[in-house]
Order: sequence, then C-alpha cells, then structure tokens
Amino acid sequence: MVCLHSLRSLVPAAVRGLIRQNRIHVRNTSGMSAGYNQANVVILHKSLADDFEKFCQANGGPLPLLYRSDPGESKCPTLSSNSDIRTDCLLYRRYEHGVYTESLTSLESYSEQLKDMVTFYLGCSFSFESAVRKLGVPVRNVEQELNVSMYKTAVPCHQVGAFSCNLVVTMRPIPQGKLEAAVVATHPMKKYHGAPVHIGSPDFLGINDLQKTDYGDAVQLHPGDVPVFWACGVTGIEAVVSCKSPLAFTHSPGCMFITDVKNEDTSDPCIKEKPIVVQISSDPLHYSLVSQWTAEKIRSLEEIIGIDPGNRGIKNLLVKDELLKCCLSLSHAKSVLITTGFPTHYRHIPPEETDGPPGALAIAAMLQALGKKVAIVTDEHAVDMNRKIVEDAVEQGVLKTGVPLLSYKGDTPDCAVKFLCENGDPAIPRFDHLVAIERAGRASDGNYYNARKINIKHLVDPIDDLFVAAQNIPGISTTGVGDGGNELGTGKVKESVKKYIRNGDTIACDVAADFTVIAGVSNWGGYAISCALYLLNACEIHERYLRKAIGFTELLEHETWTSSLPTIEKEEKLLAILVNHGIRSGVTGNLAMEVDGLPFYNAHSDMIKQLLEVTVR
Repeated sequence: MVCLHSLRSLVPAAVRGLIRQNRIHVRNTSGMSAGYNQANVVILHKSLADDFEKFCQANGGPLPLLYRSDPGESKCPTLSSNSDIRTDCLLYRRYEHGVYTESLTSLESYSEQLKDMVTFYLGCSFSFESAVRKLGVPVRNVEQELNVSMYKTAVPCHQVGAFSCNLVVTMRPIPQGKLEAAVVATHPMKKYHGAPVHIGSPDFLGINDLQKTDYGDAVQLHPGDVPVFWACGVTGIEAVVSCKSPLAFTHSPGCMFITDVKNEDTSDPCIKEKPIVVQISSDPLHYSLVSQWTAEKIRSLEEIIGIDPGNRGIKNLLVKDELLKCCLSLSHAKSVLITTGFPTHYRHIPPEETDGPPGALAIAAMLQALGKKVAIVTDEHAVDMNRKIVEDAVEQGVLKTGVPLLSYKGDTPDCAVKFLCENGDPAIPRFDHLVAIERAGRASDGNYYNARKINIKHLVDPIDDLFVAAQNIPGISTTGVGDGGNELGTGKVKESVKKYIRNGDTIACDVAADFTVIAGVSNWGGYAISCALYLLNACEIHERYLRKAIGFTELLEHETWTSSLPTIEKEEKLLAILVNHGIRSGVTGNLAMEVDGLPFYNAHSDMIKQLLEVTVR
C-alpha cells in the first residue's frame, strides 16, 4: 500500500500507474500529485453526447469541459500521455436508466459497450488546492484527510434536452481573514470552477445541514471559519441521473482522473480584474463578490453625493462603503419594499416635499430593469396621490411599469411581522430588502421632527415599525437614505447627528438600518443607488456570482439597464409631476441655496451629470 504523503509528490503518470495496478487504497485523490490538475469524468452513449456538451456549455461553472473524446476513445492526448480512462480513475460508478447500480475499480469488462460511448473530462476543484495553499489558505479536507464536502443545492441548472438537474457544490471552510486570498487564487482558474459561487450561510443554496453531505465527507469548520462554496463537477453525475440513459459511467465523487497539466498552465491570462469580498449580512452570514474596479467606481459615486449643501454638517455622518454594501445587498434581493415621504410642509396639503419621491422612483426603475419585484409603502393619506404620481411617471416614460402602492398603520404589536412575512411566518419573508429614502424617522422620544424641530407625528404612519421588525427577521436587510439625520434608517449614525447637526439632540432618528447612505440631498442618494446597481450588474465578477456560474450571462441586458438610469430629463419630468400634484420643494430644495457656486436647481442637474459620467464612461 502507498501512503498518501508519498502520493502528493508523485507525478501524475506514476499515480495513474499505481491506480491501474490497484495499489492505492485511499478514498479520494485530493492532494495527490500536488500542483497538477484533476478531472471529473462522465461517459455517455454517443447519441447523448451533443446535448451533454451543450449542457456543459450552458453551465460552465460546474461543468468546464476540458476534453470530449471520440466514441470508443480511451485516451485524452491534450490532458495526459499514456492514460486509459477504463483503468485510471480510483473508483467508478455505473448507472442504468438513471439509477446508481454499483461501484467499479475498472471499466475494462465494458470495453465493447464503450466503443459507442463518449467520455467527457470536466474540471475539478482539487486542481486549485495547491494554488490556494500558496497564498496561505488552509485546505481543511486535506488537513483532516477527508474527501471534500459535496451538496446538492436548490439551484436549477440551465436545462438542455434530457439533461435537467440542480447545481452541486463543494464546501471548503476558509478562515474569515483568508476569504479574499481564496477568491483571488481561484478566480482565474475558470477551467476548474473559478471563483466561489457563494460565501456564507448554506441556507441561501437550500442546504439545511453541513453535517449531512450528499457526496464526500463532512469536513469540520474551525473557529472563525466561513463556509465557502464552489460549483462542482459532480453536477455531471446528477445530469446523468436526470437523463436516464440505459447505461452510463462516471468517476466516483472524489476519485478523479489526474492529468499531466500543471496548475500554473490553467489560469486564464485574459482575466485582469481582481475580485474583492464584501460582507453584506451577519445574520444570515452572507458575502458578495465584486471587481475592485467596480467597487472603486461606486466609491466615487459615494464621494460625489457626499457634498454638504449649506454646510449643515452632514459630512460628519458619512460612513465609508455604505453605498457599496447596500447595493450589493439589493443586487442579491428578489423583492424590495421602498418607502418615502417627509411631511416637511405640515401646514400645507399635501405636506410632502419633492425630495424623496424622485430618488425612490429612480431606485424602483433600476430594480424593475434588473427583474426584481418592487413595491412602495407610504402614509395612508398619501397612497392615492402617490398612485397618481406613479401612473404619471409611467405615462411619461420615467418608469416602464407601475409599482404597487401599500400603506401601513400598525394597529397591533404583531402587525409589522404580518405585513413583512407570509402568514406572519418570519421564515417566509415577502421582501428581501427595505429601503427608506427621505422618510421621516422616529426620534428617541417617539415623535417625528422636521429640521426645525417641529413635531410632525400626526402626519406620519409608523412605517418605522417595519424596519424595527426586520432586525429580527433573518433574510431581510434594510437601507436608510437621508441628508439630515432625522430620516428613517439614519439611527445608525444618531450619535454623530446629535453632535454635528443643528437640533440633532431632538430630531435624530432613533431607528437604525443595516446600511445608511448619506447624501447632500436624499434624491442624490437614490440616483447613486440606481447607478451603483447598474455598475454591479454590468460587472462580470458580480454577475457570475449572482447566477451561481450557471446558465448564460445576463450582460446582454445592458441596454435595458442603461435606459433605466436617472437622467436630467427624467428628473425634470418627475419634478413637474410632483408640482402638478401640489408638492413643494423642501428645506434643502430652496432655490436660493448654492452648491459649489451653482444655484441649487442647476446643482441637481450637475449632480446627475457627474453620476452618469462615472457610471457609463
């Protein structure tokens, strides 16, 4: 018997020779021939070969195709010399009509049937283990001498013909401080699954218990480790099951075909963008990926909107990267609830101001373009007015489709959870993300105040309760956009509001959001969110992560997204619509104010120009 330690230093041809002679009795090939690539194997009847190749092309993350043999071909000259697929895998599986029937150490007894069968060699994550170790990332399955953990997910692959299955992933525990190193190491290795498809809680993938693997072993996490999931070639086995072929063979999960190709020969030289890892939720734990270039663009947007009209002290409220984090979270969301409405003009009917609705509709327009469900919740007295505003916005081309309008009164203690969740069940939230933009926020004394310290509670419904309830509902994130510290969600920076904002001790909102986007004018924050969402979904690294590296890229939807960006023309139309409904400009909308020497109205136009220059240039 050959020990595992010696197998790590042997060249692939030597290891294949030992496997062929049945002299290796370990359970998997992880760590063998360190520095060389390994491959998953699927062997199908030639009549299914074209469809399976298309299935691999449609799901390139889990099924990167390295080589397709001719019918009956037992060698793979581009991957190895002196190899024989009938004998050179540690263990095989046999399937009949989609049912696993037995494990085999050799396929030589099926040589006649193999004459009409095609072998597919697919990239394997064992191939990147040496690369991550070079950057100081521990490989826990190798440390624990276990097969890697593999799980079936609830994520469907793109179907082709008879091939229809869900994605299978591997999980590797990675120390939190090494997450970015692991991503950077694997990102260029697209032939071996590339960067992770999910980092954080397994719940997002439909995996209930990491101790219950579908294939492989349950690798143990160390304190401080984060579960990181890569697309897995065992997806090919699930595809074999789905097609119900009369006869098919695969490698046994973890028992790979070891190639003669070195790791350093497989990084894609065309990949120049560096990915970065950003945590967007702690409960449930969730990280996202974005290119460094895109992140810097979004940071530029955050800096642009952070100017301080009237020198009111809002620069002291800015929190770095809140725009990036909130937009990454929104990008992952499927259903978003937006609220706006600040009754600044408490003696006027309607009391709302023009700051807020344009930014809210700019966010809604981009979310719609990205295929997300969007709804708006507002004060009961303002529902009809906002419904007409939305209808006018659709008619004038500011929105492509209407947005449902809701109200919330919060008559009983459990109203908020019932409103946010199906049947009041926190396990089934209706929304993934709540966004408040220029929405009056509740102060510590339970009242609502405008900037002049006037109590406007009688004009505000308790929509804050939804944000408070969301703090205890896993899976719902929240964002507050404001320009003075008395807006819903800005409770995250309330101590700074009290210190630096006039009347801050009284007016500071006490309700915090997960993310607080501070802007010189709240509408600008809404425009920046729209632009940032555009940038994220045009980012190849982020877009691949969103779709879990399955199916085809959605970057072709670029033109639709571009047409949904905020523009000067759209803002002018919206302001005209608002004025037509009797809505006045707010305190910060005073036309007498100047921003960097420009009249305030011109400053709005200049702001949109600056945001678009960063976004689309």
